[in-house]
Amino acid sequence: MGLIHAEIELISGDDLALNRRGFIKPDEIKRIKVSALVDTGAYMLSINEQIKLQLDLQVLDEQEAELADGTLRKVNIVGPVEIRFENRRTTVDAVVLPNETEVLLGAIPMEDMDVLIDPKAQKLIVNPAHPYLAKKSLK
Repeated sequence: MGLIHAEIELISGDDLALNRRGFIKPDEIKRIKVSALVDTGAYMLSINEQIKLQLDLQVLDEQEAELADGTLRKVNIVGPVEIRFENRRTTVDAVVLPNETEVLLGAIPMEDMDVLIDPKAQKLIVNPAHPYLAKKSLK
C-alpha cells in the first residue's frame, strides 16, 4: 500500500467559538484546505509553523515528541483546531512541526471522525458501516 493523502479542512476553533457568540462574522473564520498524509502510526494531527500562523493558533503546551526517525524534539501543542472531512468533523489539539513539514492526520482524529483507509482504492473514506453519522465507542 502506498502513501494515502486526504483533502481536509482545518479551522480555528477559537474563531468558531467567537462566531457562535456573535463576535465575528462567518467570513472572518480562519480556515485552510490542505492535503494531509493519512498516518495511522501518528497519534495526533501534526501541522507546520505556517499553518499555525495562518490559523492564528495559540500555544497550549510544550511536549516532547518522538519523530519517525527516532529523534526526540520539543514541540508546541496548539489549538483548538476543527478538522472537517466529507460529512465528519472533530476538534483536536495539534503538534507543530518545523518548516514546511507535511500535515499528518493521525489515528486519534481519524477514530473520532469514524473514518477508515480503503486499501484497495488507497484513500480515506467515511466508515461505510456508519455513512451518515460517526459512531463512537464508549466502552
